[in-house]
Amino acid sequence: MFTSVNTRSANAYKAVGVETAVAAADPHQLVKLLYDALLQSLGAAKLAMQMNDIQGKGRAICKAVRLIEEGLKAGLNEAQGGQLATNLRGLYDYCTLILTEANLRGDIAKVEEVVTLVKPLAEAWGSIRGEVGVAAKLNPKLGV
Repeated sequence: MFTSVNTRSANAYKAVGVETAVAAADPHQLVKLLYDALLQSLGAAKLAMQMNDIQGKGRAICKAVRLIEEGLKAGLNEAQGGQLATNLRGLYDYCTLILTEANLRGDIAKVEEVVTLVKPLAEAWGSIRGEVGVAAKLNPKLGV
């Protein structure tokens, strides 16, 4: 199956935009990008389920699980983050389990459950941007 030149060009432009955003991001922005991509993947999974697109659902859920496991969860530092990092790890494990069930059963409610759990975290993370900058100025070892 072939895609149009416009579609390929748009996809290439989008990929360059994402790569540029990641390359220029500080650690706080990287986590925000992970949350944004996760919510986008969950939305794509819901849409694929509504359209009965089995392959699209699988790709979107796989991407969401990878963002959780290889991005958000892998970035946790329980030595510095203490109980908060431990709790987030548990939440991310739960989200991965729920998404696996959603994929196996085609259950859109399970995807929505993960959105309900992740969206407040993403919003809270986005709202602390100024506080992170102040903390980094006070303690340069934070590296954010």
